[in-house]
Amino acid sequence: MSKIILYDIPSRPPKKAWSLNPWKIRMVLNFKGIDYETEWLEYPHIAPTLQSYGVPPNDRNAPGITADYSSPAIRYEDGTYSMDSWKIVHELEKRYPSPSLHLEDPIVLKIRDHVALMRGPLDAHLMPKIPRNLLGEDSIEYFETTREKRFGMPLSQLEKEKANEEAWGNAKKPAEEAADLLKKHGGPYFLGQTVTYADFIMVSFLQFLKRVDGKVYKRYMEFDPVFVKLYEASEKWLVKDD
Repeated sequence: MSKIILYDIPSRPPKKAWSLNPWKIRMVLNFKGIDYETEWLEYPHIAPTLQSYGVPPNDRNAPGITADYSSPAIRYEDGTYSMDSWKIVHELEKRYPSPSLHLEDPIVLKIRDHVALMRGPLDAHLMPKIPRNLLGEDSIEYFETTREKRFGMPLSQLEKEKANEEAWGNAKKPAEEAADLLKKHGGPYFLGQTVTYADFIMVSFLQFLKRVDGKVYKRYMEFDPVFVKLYEASEKWLVKDD
């Protein structure tokens, strides 16, 4: 059997992980101690590469799906493939049940859906900086074009018009709701001392902020110290990032 391959989107050299959804799966692999290697796919190469491997397209009706082909995708040791972090994590849990991710706990689904509410208000602060600060040359035009369609304006205009204090004000409530959930069982994780996939979703979001813009990350962490505690308790699963 060959090693697991994680298909991720690279930063510009030296190539490192930055994207939110692939980080979720990378953290799971690191947590479970699964041996894997990364195959980097620039944005325009994701669809043709995965199609060439016979991977079927995403279900456009599934939560959070915006493209037929996306990262993360994974090739398992037996040569089969999965795509979309939600599908992948369930398959990994089935194949490698220990240590458990506690996918059945309601907090996992709650945080999966809540992270979109946390990120959304800050899109104008984040999206324009991804091509500016992170992306390799092959991905910049693709990213800017597809996001212009998504937001109905160029990223430069989005940043100029909406990257403001009002956006931070809108980000406060969903951040506070997540912080309250972290405090419910005393932390540092959502279930107290028990690690779940909900923690990896949340930490992947925080790591995404950190990679895109350290100032945005710092300000977000100031919403509540529980975010710092969660991040620090999970840092060991962020070490392997390439």
